Amino acid sequence: MLHAIEHAFEDSIILIPILLVTYILMEWLEHKAKDKSLNVIRFSGKLGPLAGGLIGVIPQCGFSGAAASFYAAHSITLGTLIAIFMATSDEMLPILISTAMQPTMIAKILAVKCIAGIACGYLVDSLYKRRPKIEANHIHDFCEQEHCECEQGILGSAIKHTINIFLLILVVSVFINLFFEYAEQNHISFGDTIWNHPVIGHLLSGLIGLIPNCSASVLITNLYVEGIIDVGIMMTGLFVNAGVGLLVLFKVNHHVKENIAIAGVLYALGVVAGIISGVVLGI
Repeated sequence: MLHAIEHAFEDSIILIPILLVTYILMEWLEHKAKDKSLNVIRFSGKLGPLAGGLIGVIPQCGFSGAAASFYAAHSITLGTLIAIFMATSDEMLPILISTAMQPTMIAKILAVKCIAGIACGYLVDSLYKRRPKIEANHIHDFCEQEHCECEQGILGSAIKHTINIFLLILVVSVFINLFFEYAEQNHISFGDTIWNHPVIGHLLSGLIGLIPNCSASVLITNLYVEGIIDVGIMMTGLFVNAGVGLLVLFKVNHHVKENIAIAGVLYALGVVAGIISGVVLGI
């Protein structure tokens, strides 16, 4: 129990700087929007998925949480959000480097995640036309839903947002870590089923990827390193796994049906992209 709490705290505490910067920026946007001086500020649009894919590939799951908050405040498109979610690599990169994998293969994996994220982001934006609007009412509604008491000022409100999200991530991470430790101690195998059913493997890997925690990316990457699953199945799980992104989305975006739909789209795109990636990376 103590080990699970300690590990969850270590995973969660590193998110605080990114979350704090995100909410400071959002509070600043609200104040600026009230003065109607945000015409030159655009976080997405036609270049949104491209920027999302490039930023998301940086191995830091905090970006996905930040993206979820921006989406809830109508500041980025759904395609940009999907691009960041799919490109995010979490713990994959450090694990692959630690196993002395060839740099060329690591570069290919990162490139495929980035390209797939960008492509899927543009596909989603072409089908879903909601445009981002950096307006006071959207971000103010976000603040009201989160009960941040914006009269406390930019910094005070941002700190309250950050603490609320941090505590949620910490609690969920503790339960998830307890589950994985229980599975390890009782020799519950995730790999045999995936390995023996390579087609179903993509579907199962995607389901594991939906777990809103960096532990999921650790598990999936280790299964690949140990030779239990192939690179395509690994990619499926990593495409779907957005770190704490989905968890934050369900916390800050109060349209539950929309959140479920987004998770479904992410899962479907991840499975398809993973199958294609397996072919590309296997050449």
